Amino acid sequence: MLKEVEGFIFKETPYGETSKIVNIFTKEYGLIGVMCKGAKQVQNKNRALTLRFTYAKFNIYYKENKLSTFHSATIINPLKKINNDIVLISYLSYIVDLTSQVIKQSNDPIIYDDFINTVLKLEDGLDPLVLMNILELKYLTHLGVGINLDECVICGNKTNIASIDGDKGGLICLNCLTNERIIDKKIIQMLRMYYYVNIKSISKLDINKNIKDEINFFIDTYYDRYTGLYLKSKDFLKNLMSL
Repeated sequence: MLKEVEGFIFKETPYGETSKIVNIFTKEYGLIGVMCKGAKQVQNKNRALTLRFTYAKFNIYYKENKLSTFHSATIINPLKKINNDIVLISYLSYIVDLTSQVIKQSNDPIIYDDFINTVLKLEDGLDPLVLMNILELKYLTHLGVGINLDECVICGNKTNIASIDGDKGGLICLNCLTNERIIDKKIIQMLRMYYYVNIKSISKLDINKNIKDEINFFIDTYYDRYTGLYLKSKDFLKNLMSL
């Protein structure tokens, strides 16, 4: 039966001389494989509709737990800004790779919404580093390593929070400080905002660079310590950001 699904192409794989298989992250069915016959051919009308990072309404002959077949598609957003910016493409590549790992662990439909809303905010020109970090924080629960940003990770104290430590797993209160550096309370406030904000509702991101860098370092450290993920796209992005 022909079905219409909203989705985002994560990956293309050549199949034979003229066809390819695309992996589409869909709102309705999660990540599915779809055969696109003839779509490798330059003159084929479906070639442009089956490229990686295409966000569209796909009409497919859906087969549960099997390879579905592509029929047609209508672009929802061409993502022109992202596709014309190597930095934004690098952020998107990492976000796609990370999401691919997350949906192996969880089929929560909110993952799709958070992913798509992050992509659309990237396209709108909002700060890519902040958006990436917000999504990374929201994904922790789905990865089984959720974070508590309401109390000290050592004693449970909810007051006098003085620092954050990615290796120790979160907030550190004044009484539990060892060699951690006391940080600006704004950093802790913004970290909580990242975690709890509805991505779709974000219209502006104007955050001090020092605060952004502190939060990014904390999240990087937390991911390295607790998730076990190693993604080449993240290494490439880090190298690009250091230039």
